[in-house]
Amino acid sequence: MITCVFEKGNTAHLRHAVVHAIVEKDGKLLLVKRAPGLTEGGKWSLPSGFVDRDETCDESVVRELFEETGWEGNVTALFRIITNPKRRNDERQNIAFVYLIKPIAMTGEPDNESTDVTWAPIATLEKDYPADTLAFDHGETMSLYLRYRVKPFPLPLLA
Repeated sequence: MITCVFEKGNTAHLRHAVVHAIVEKDGKLLLVKRAPGLTEGGKWSLPSGFVDRDETCDESVVRELFEETGWEGNVTALFRIITNPKRRNDERQNIAFVYLIKPIAMTGEPDNESTDVTWAPIATLEKDYPADTLAFDHGETMSLYLRYRVKPFPLPLLA
């Protein structure tokens, strides 16, 4: 939660904005293993992070993708907006903007927020990375994406 002081001394507790990237290439999804010391450290997740003050969500998701994986990418669609204040293991009550990203090329190295980066085969994704073992609610998002791949539905989803 963010505590802000407004005009006349009024305060409010506000929520953070975060972005998540769904990146598919050759029948695989790009996942990162969160570094120890981070919330949900040691768990696999979608590339994700906080929106910086002076950037759009589109700019943020491309930046976070590059920082955590070394991959450059282009936003193709806004997939999902998660506004649930009771997201699993998220005491900050983040609001998440989940994007579909087309990968371009790996031109960098992952930063210290990721201890591993992998392209997980979609065919065995739910078996190899069960939804309840992934960081936060990323497993739920990946399950929705797998359904979307089979039978597309209107985007974005509001949850």
